[in-house]
Amino acid sequence: MPIFEYICQECGCAFEALVRSGEQVTCTRCDSHRLEKQMSAFAVGAGRMSEPAPGPCGTCGAPQPGMCQMKN
Repeated sequence: MPIFEYICQECGCAFEALVRSGEQVTCTRCDSHRLEKQMSAFAVGAGRMSEPAPGPCGTCGAPQPGMCQMKN
């Protein structure tokens, strides 16, 4: 089962969902079917794991220094 990322067009909720073939996904907050599938960060960065992501502190892309999500 692939994992997909979505943003709900009704309430703005961002979430991931395991999706089986033929299964219709609904928002985890409001049960809406108006969802926009997002490009996975894993798919975008595939093959470049040794390079740091661009960002204010130059390592992970966090919006502010000190909010880094990378583990050293």
